[in-house]
Amino acid sequence: MKKIFESLLDLIYRKKCYFCGKSKYSLKMCPDCFDELSYADIRASRVIDGVNVFVCGVYDKNLQKLIRGLKYHKQKELAYYLAKFMYEYFEKLNISKNFQVVPVPLHKNRVKKRKYNHMELVAEELCRLSGFTPNFELIKRIKDTKPQYKLSRQERMKNLENAFEVNKEKDLHLPVLLLDDICTTGSTFEEMISALKKKGISDIVCLAASEP
Repeated sequence: MKKIFESLLDLIYRKKCYFCGKSKYSLKMCPDCFDELSYADIRASRVIDGVNVFVCGVYDKNLQKLIRGLKYHKQKELAYYLAKFMYEYFEKLNISKNFQVVPVPLHKNRVKKRKYNHMELVAEELCRLSGFTPNFELIKRIKDTKPQYKLSRQERMKNLENAFEVNKEKDLHLPVLLLDDICTTGSTFEEMISALKKKGISDIVCLAASEP
């Protein structure tokens, strides 16, 4: 009777895949939907001031829903799957360094409104997978910038001007892996790279989940 009851509870409370709605695997993202994610070419998407920027995936249906669900709809469990996707891409680059992982920071006002920084969650999961060290204290966003998606490149750069502050005392003296979800014009990475280099930190790699 106990086994029957446990089986019934398992059936009732099995997780449904956020993407296809099936509960076959009782996972937030089932293997079938994860396997539908498409990787981008294994090469730098762009170079900013000598720093390689890599974009992991193609912004198709599932990757778009994965990023938006995590970022806007409080689907925090999806952080693991985005981290897994990004790390599997990163492994193919064969960069044999031990990184400190720095996600793009949010301003405190944005964190207060959203309750969390989704890229910090991704960074934590990526560090569990890779053995790298998370560092959320190296860079702070000190300017409450406007949302970037409606701005031109010139407006983005003006919006992000002096937005970031680097605390050299928090530097772990490891190469820096900057993480972001979407890399549109590269302006966010560009401003962060500039802020780091002004403090003498130049061993940097940028990794974004996708381009729009």
